[in-house]
Amino acid sequence: MPRRRMATRRLVVPDPIYNDIKLAKFINNVMLKGKKSLARSICYDALQIIKERTDKNPLDIFRQAITNVKPVLEVKPRRVGGATYQVPVEVRGERQEALAMRWIITHSRKRGEKTMPQRLANELMEAARGEGASVKRREDTHRMAEANKAFAHYRW
Repeated sequence: MPRRRMATRRLVVPDPIYNDIKLAKFINNVMLKGKKSLARSICYDALQIIKERTDKNPLDIFRQAITNVKPVLEVKPRRVGGATYQVPVEVRGERQEALAMRWIITHSRKRGEKTMPQRLANELMEAARGEGASVKRREDTHRMAEANKAFAHYRW
């Protein structure tokens, strides 16, 4: 909680091709060292690969992947009397999307395909089907929150 004033939310300009704000945020997350044109080409190439393989709208598959990876619960450490408990808390909507995008990008970077657009396309398609490492990450997070349900009364 800030002491002086609340931080202002920046407006994200929609991406130029699909005119979608969520995709623009995704491109910003893919970007490394300020190389936005490279991040755009990676994302657009991945969406093109998805379009060629599935013959469906790639933006729908992208949105479905984000929805399937969004976590509902997560655990936060809480110190009570010298002991640290993992307390399950609900995740805000903006954080759900941010975590989903981060997990998809992280797990696509760890994949074994040759180029980043191929890795990203495969991870997005697997996430849209409810499979893949990013969906497993969400399930692990939910499992951890479920296991620590006994400490829910420490929620603040």
